[in-house]
Amino acid sequence: MAVGEYPFPVMPPVEGVSIGIAAAGIKKADRNDVLLFSLCEGASVAGVFTQNTFCAAPIKICREHLQLARPRLLVVNSGNANACTGSSGRANALSVCDQVASQYGLSAAEVLPFSTGVIGEPLPVGKINAVVPALVQSAQEDNWQLAARAIMTTDTRPKGATRQIEIDGTTVTVNGIAKGAGMINPNMATMLGFIATDVAIDQTVLQGLVREAAGLSFNRITIDGDTSTNDACMVMASGKAGNKLIADPHSDSYAALKAAVNEVCIELAQMIVADGEGATKFVTIDVKGGASHDECLKVAYAVAHSPLIKTALFASDPNWGRIVAAIGYAGVENLDDTLVRVHLNDVLIVENGGRAESYTEEQGQKVMSGERIGIHIDLGRGDCSERLWTTDLSYEYVRINADYRT
Repeated sequence: MAVGEYPFPVMPPVEGVSIGIAAAGIKKADRNDVLLFSLCEGASVAGVFTQNTFCAAPIKICREHLQLARPRLLVVNSGNANACTGSSGRANALSVCDQVASQYGLSAAEVLPFSTGVIGEPLPVGKINAVVPALVQSAQEDNWQLAARAIMTTDTRPKGATRQIEIDGTTVTVNGIAKGAGMINPNMATMLGFIATDVAIDQTVLQGLVREAAGLSFNRITIDGDTSTNDACMVMASGKAGNKLIADPHSDSYAALKAAVNEVCIELAQMIVADGEGATKFVTIDVKGGASHDECLKVAYAVAHSPLIKTALFASDPNWGRIVAAIGYAGVENLDDTLVRVHLNDVLIVENGGRAESYTEEQGQKVMSGERIGIHIDLGRGDCSERLWTTDLSYEYVRINADYRT
């Protein structure tokens, strides 16, 4: 079950970035479940990671390796999170790094590992290491759709986005893939996002770029309020486009690249929401008129995380009282309820501290019966605004997560 149609795009190759795929049989036989990004010498890599205290062994190693060396290889497995696995989990992740690095004559510190899947189960390191030669042999620049499928867990479809722009008179490509359908709640700086571009960009500037892009996209989605142990969003830049090195975050070149990367990340983030486990609705929550961005986010998350609102969305029930209740308990100090206005799409439902005189149940029902719903809230106390994307909560979500390990 998923909302809308998101066909996988035709993605041009990114020079300097090769992708290998293999089937290790981690959870299911004969399914591609291991992915390898191989980067050319001189490439830059930056990323943001989950803030979950029980972050997985691969995440801890990624953070360490990024401080030790310039990454050349990113290896990803699905079907097993290698999280909460203690010292053996770390040893297993490092074993995979060693095995992959040896194929290229590199050090293990030049490898970044990623895992996604069930928490608490030992990583089947033997199965993964056995297919490393196949990963290397299958590597090519146009494996993007296969890569997107290899990292899927409860996803119902692969997620990809692409943009091409002109910088310094040369064409620059930005490709991105992501996985995620459940355990989605922004707290990064179970989703993984990998963005690749051929642009030449300074490493420090690239880190700022990925942090900002994640803040506008993957950190603005929530499906169930659970923050994964394995979240990561990585941006790889090969430097092969032929543009002048982007070293100034205030330059026109940086602005053009930032716009393209932001668009790719937002598109991928919205695909994750639309493919939320059991989702039947795609919901945009806009909060404006706040005295601060923080209070706008408080209100938006209170609405997005409310089980009562999410189940009403699933039932197509315009039970607007649940929305105002969430606004009221969001923790905004000295909020004047008589100034708050709430719309469902373009239908005004609440103003002056109560139901709008123009509102009818038929209007609300029509909005709530659609697949795409906008909840627009004006707090009437300032100029700040924020936006989140979320889903409803369905019977299917419960079934998927009740049966996840069976």
